[in-house]
Amino acid sequence: MAAACPCGSGASFAACCRPYLRGEAHAPTAEALMRSRYTAFVRRDAVHLASTWHPSTRPLDVAAGLDELEWRGLEILGTTDGGEGDEAGTVTFVAHHATGVLTLGQHRETSRFVREDGVWLYVDGDLS
Repeated sequence: MAAACPCGSGASFAACCRPYLRGEAHAPTAEALMRSRYTAFVRRDAVHLASTWHPSTRPLDVAAGLDELEWRGLEILGTTDGGEGDEAGTVTFVAHHATGVLTLGQHRETSRFVREDGVWLYVDGDLS
């Protein structure tokens, strides 16, 4: 049986986020990009994170801190725009993580995305 995608979509990794992480395809929506970026955090894939981060807000060292958390699950709470015909959108989510055996936490954010030349990019987000 194929491994489930870490993003929680219910699809296999091969049928979900893997083509985006490998650069074989671009995410068609802001939510799909959000899911692929979460998967990149799980897999510690700094290349995908950097390539999908808008240059105006991308940190110099995208890999900094990637090993600090163990990501345990993603919940998409809602989206505003961000569809295939949109140029901008937001995705509100909760990403569950652990920093040790018993230390659990959550990262809650409303992320902003823009689509430039047909490619969705993460801009920034508001923590909640």
